[in-house]
Amino acid sequence: MARPIRIEYKGAFYHVTARGNERKRIFFNKSDYLKFKEYVSKAQDKFNISLHCYMLMTNHYHFILETPEANLIKVMHYINGSYTNYVNRRKQRSGHLFQGRYKAIAIDKDNYLLELSRYVHLNPVRAKMVTKPEDYVFSSYKSYIDKKGEEIVHRDLILSMVSKDSRYRRKRYKDFVERGMEGPLNDPLKEVYGGAILGGKNFIKEVLERVKVGVIRNREISHRRQLQSAYALDRIVESVAVHFGVSEGEVKISKGLYRNMTIYLVKKWTSINNTEIGDLFGGLSYSAVSKINTRFSENLNINKKLRRGVQEIMAYLSLVKG
Repeated sequence: MARPIRIEYKGAFYHVTARGNERKRIFFNKSDYLKFKEYVSKAQDKFNISLHCYMLMTNHYHFILETPEANLIKVMHYINGSYTNYVNRRKQRSGHLFQGRYKAIAIDKDNYLLELSRYVHLNPVRAKMVTKPEDYVFSSYKSYIDKKGEEIVHRDLILSMVSKDSRYRRKRYKDFVERGMEGPLNDPLKEVYGGAILGGKNFIKEVLERVKVGVIRNREISHRRQLQSAYALDRIVESVAVHFGVSEGEVKISKGLYRNMTIYLVKKWTSINNTEIGDLFGGLSYSAVSKINTRFSENLNINKKLRRGVQEIMAYLSLVKG
């Protein structure tokens, strides 16, 4: 079964969700919500994270959190594992509480954090559980509109996005959220790329620069083709250019060795189709890309120098890290 790519880097912002197994309840009474928040508080101390927003629904939850250290996997393992053990002990049960893995989306905070916070805080309104978001108790929203917020909620960053004057931030944030109730609410998560990244083209590439090419091409990764097309073409072109000491532009306009090696490497390392590869080189046809790849592969078997060059580039690609 395909699994989402895991992206970790210092200073990352995420939208994280986890659902109950078979969409069943994960919170059964008020004490469960409080115990869950207790584990979140402990995770903040233990892993140095900042929780900017949370929403605890009956069968799932939402976080917007920041990891100054590249440690999201450890954070989520601690929170979900600790809470599962607590529920299993209290209810004398065993097995999974959550449905599979949590889902984490890396966020471009400058362009999406504010809108996403509104989306999260309006969850119980959309679910028709309350008519006003402040009426829902198990949410970080009241921390944003009340003078004193919860200790676990780091609200200053998002509030600063609505007003530079701290005297008006809470009122303006409340107005901002309530405007989202006036009509169809924009769902920023519809713009998620590759199931894992919310941001513009440059942000997507910056995030994927932190992930090994070998990870992206793993067949078990969901949205693999989309992730590869955003990242691998540019990285492979760059690698070929560095190897031959030429510019990336020269590689793209080449009709000889640079082009042919790039096509071979893209075919070797990714699942990008021939049409997409052809577009990179000025509109080569599907069949032309196929023929170039076949001829280059045959030449590779008899040309040791060429084979050594390909191996050096592939070794470099394997070492690309976040």
